[in-house]
Order: sequence, then structure tokens, then C-alpha cells
Amino acid sequence: MSENLIPEEIVNFADKSLSQLSDLFKQLMDSEDRLSRSKEAESIKSAFYKLLVKLKSEASEAAGDIESTFEGVEENFKSLYADYKRERNEFNRKVEEEKADNLLKKQAIVEELKALVESQEEVNFPAFRELQDRWRAVGQVPATSFRDLNDTYQFYVEKFYDMVKIGRDLRDLDFKKNLEAKQAFCEAAEKLAENENIVAAFNELQKLHEQWKEFGPVAKEFRDDIWNRFKAATSVINKKYQAHFEELKGQMADNLVAKEKLCEQVEEIAAREVANSGEWNALSKEIEDIQAKWRTIGFATKKDNQKIYDRFRAACDAFYGRKRDFYNDFKSSLEDNLQKKMSIIERAEALKSSTEWKKATDQFIALQKEWKEIGAVPRKKSEQLWKRFRAACDEFFAERDKNASGDNNYYANLKAKKSLIDEIKSIDVKDVTDELMKELQQKWDAIGFVPFKEKEKISSAFRDAMKDKFPQFGQRGQNRRPEAKPRNPKEELLKKYHALQQDIDTYENNIGFFAASKNSAPLIKQMEERIAAAKEELKQLEMQIRKEEEVAE
Repeated sequence: MSENLIPEEIVNFADKSLSQLSDLFKQLMDSEDRLSRSKEAESIKSAFYKLLVKLKSEASEAAGDIESTFEGVEENFKSLYADYKRERNEFNRKVEEEKADNLLKKQAIVEELKALVESQEEVNFPAFRELQDRWRAVGQVPATSFRDLNDTYQFYVEKFYDMVKIGRDLRDLDFKKNLEAKQAFCEAAEKLAENENIVAAFNELQKLHEQWKEFGPVAKEFRDDIWNRFKAATSVINKKYQAHFEELKGQMADNLVAKEKLCEQVEEIAAREVANSGEWNALSKEIEDIQAKWRTIGFATKKDNQKIYDRFRAACDAFYGRKRDFYNDFKSSLEDNLQKKMSIIERAEALKSSTEWKKATDQFIALQKEWKEIGAVPRKKSEQLWKRFRAACDEFFAERDKNASGDNNYYANLKAKKSLIDEIKSIDVKDVTDELMKELQQKWDAIGFVPFKEKEKISSAFRDAMKDKFPQFGQRGQNRRPEAKPRNPKEELLKKYHALQQDIDTYENNIGFFAASKNSAPLIKQMEERIAAAKEELKQLEMQIRKEEEVAE
């Protein structure tokens, strides 16, 4: 078996980093046998550039100069590889020249041997020995010429021993020398069978076979025994070598199945519908975990390895491509929302100096509702925009409250309501009655509006105080303010319906204000519960109004 057909043991570099791969290449460059390790050099190079392409692909999602991030390490490795390639090419060129020269030398020896064999003169055995020594001293020849050249040489060697008449003593001495050499080859082959590195043992065995062919025959009575002994040792190594690669083949088949499963997982993830950045981040972590697992699995068979890698890479690329598209669209929507909120801010700032209190109040409420319906903006600008909008709203409502009319002094009303709450808290348990509860509710309802920003806080304090003293407070019909009797049932239902709509508008407006506060979660939840209950009551009222309309018809 020729040198270039001997399989090399597979080394897995997939778990190495870029710096580790560079260090491995430097170590190879510093070794004395570096020129005979070209396949290992190419494997390191392949692993380096595959990993570099992967890292560049993953890094492309982030802003910045991606090329410059890896430029130094890539240029360093490229320089190392270029130096090795030049040295290897020069080495190969010299080796090929040497092999070509050796071919000419051995062809000349064969011609001399042919002439010696065909000579009619008395056999010159020392000349034959000298030709054999010269033949062994010449190095390798091109692989394409090796078999024909060697067969021709062996033909004339055998012919020399079988056809010429030489002295028995010289022939027996030569047979003895050949037997000793071949016994040594048998011992070396038998020792190789004990080597745990079966690939190295197999390679050494090929060299023994080449050397075996260079020695002539032994005496006929030893020829079969010595060959069978050498063949038996060879068979042991060959079987181990075959079993080794069968095991590798099985491992590669298992690796292929494992990698196919990982491909299916990534393909399934890449095909999912993803709604938000949180889901994208979670799925990215899953992909990274799968990629880490992939790197722990060895190679598949040569014909499948590149195919399965391309499939896995394509699935990963599909996922990260969709992720990039999502964030590109998301960034675009953030910018659109930013412009929308800037428009609202500009309108609020233009309106904040208005003294048309009722009209401007309605307009501010509408702006707050519009603000709430707009989606997210870039995070670094969100707080700044909110503070600016809230400042415009606060400035208007503060000025409105300071300019309240005598009929409705908001701060005086706030003070009155606080006083009423204190009165409720001081009630003795033995004085609690339904009539007192209704009386307190009527007092509360008779007090006018309070400053806008205090409205929800004071209302919540009143409800808490009443529920503490009157457990039945808040139940349907218990704390309704007295109203004039409507002219008909439909009118009563319509009044309730419109009142509920106004309550819902107020609650939704309050949520818009509370949303920007860090500690507003309980208040927002309370508002949402009230909105849900009010909307459910609206549905009931709608059904009752339709029934009244049917009766009227």
C-alpha cells in the first residue's frame, strides 16, 4: 500500500477557539516533522475558517465594525498558513524532484541487473550484491512508477537465483542472510500487533512490506514458513485496523443521527411564529445551547459530514435572518412611535397655556388616551418623552386648579373631603347604621371636585374609611347618590349607561398617567378591575335598553 493511500486518524478540532487553533498551528510549525503533517495543517485551517465565519455571522447582529473585530487574528493565522504553505510547496517540489531522480537511478540499476542476468559469462555474484545494496540505498520513486519498477526488479532477482549457476556456498550464504532479515521483519510485525495505536501500527506494517520485497528469496524449505509467519502477523494487524475503522464508521453513523436531530430542532425553532423580543431572546438561548451540543459531537462519514453541516448552518442562518428582520421592523416601528409621541408632546405644550379650562381639559384627556394607544419608543428616549409630556399636563392642570372659581374651589373641596374622612374614622362602632352610611355618602357627593392629581387618592381614602366602618358599603345600590325619578325606565337605563361610559373614560385616562410611575402597579390593577366590571355592566344595560325599546314599539 503506497504512502498517500494510508488513512490518517481523524482529529476533531470543532471544540477549539480561534486562539487555540492558532496556537495549535504554531506548535505544528515549530515541530521537526511539520512537513509530513500537511493533512493536520489543512484540518486546523478548515476548522479555523469555519469558526471565523460562524463568529462573524453571529456578531453581524450587533452594531459596529465587525471586520475589524476579527481582522488581527485572521491576518495572523493567514500569515502563519502562508509561511507553512510556501515551505511545504518547496518541500514537495524537492521530494518530487528527488523521486524523479531516484526513478532514473533505479531504472539504471534494473538495466544493469538485466544485463548481469542475461550475460553468458561466469556469474559475478559480488556485482549482484553491489546492485542490491545500491537498490536499497536509493529512496522512494513516484507512486505511479513504483509497482512496475519493483515487479521488474523482482523478476530479474528471482531469475538470477533460479537460472544462473552460482556456487552453492555463496547461494546458501545469501539465502541465510535473507532469512535472518525476514525473521527480523516477522518479529517486528508481531510486536506491532501489540501496539494500541492501530493506525500507527498499520502504517509501520506497510513499511515492513516494502522492505520485505527488497530482499531476495530464502532456501526453499523455509520459504513457505517464513512467509506464512509474516502473513499471520500482518493479518492480526489488518483485522484490528479494519475493526478500528468499522468502529469509527459506527460512531460516525451515530454522530450523523445525533446531528440530524439537532438540525430538526433548529429547523423547528426557525419556523416558529415569534411575537416579541423576549421570545426571540429565549429562542436564541435555545439555539446557542444546541450549537454548543453540536460542537461536542464528532464527525459524520466523509460523504455526509459536509452535507449535515450545511443543513445545520442553513437552519441557524434562517433563524438569525428572521431575527434580524424582526428587529429591523421593530426599530422602524419604534421610530414611528417616537414621531407620534413627539407630535402629541408638541400639541400638549401648545395647549398647556390655555385658559379655556373645560375645552382644554377635554383635549388633554384625549391626548392622554392617544398617548396610551401608541406602542413603545426607543428605550433611551422613553423616560425623557414621558417626563416632557407629563410636565405639560401637570402645568396645565395645576394652573387650572389654582384658577378655580368660587363655586368650585378644588383645594377647599379637597380639604373638606379630608375632614369628612377624619370624621368617618372617628365614628364609634355602636353608632354605625345604614342611615348614617347614606348620610355620609350624601355629604361626600355634595362636596365638589378636587384637584385633578388628587382625585383618585382622596376617593380611595374615602372608600377605605367607609368599608372599615360599614362592611356593606360598596354593594350595589348602597352608595348611590339620590337622583330625581326618571320619567320612564328607558331614560333611567340611559342615564346609567352614559354615567358608566364616563367612568370608563376616566379610569382609562388614569391608567395612562399611572403607567410611567415605577410604583403604580397596584393602582393600575385596581383601575383595570373597575374598567372590566363597568364594561360588563354596560353589556347588561344594553340588553335592558333593547328590551324597553321592544316594549315601547
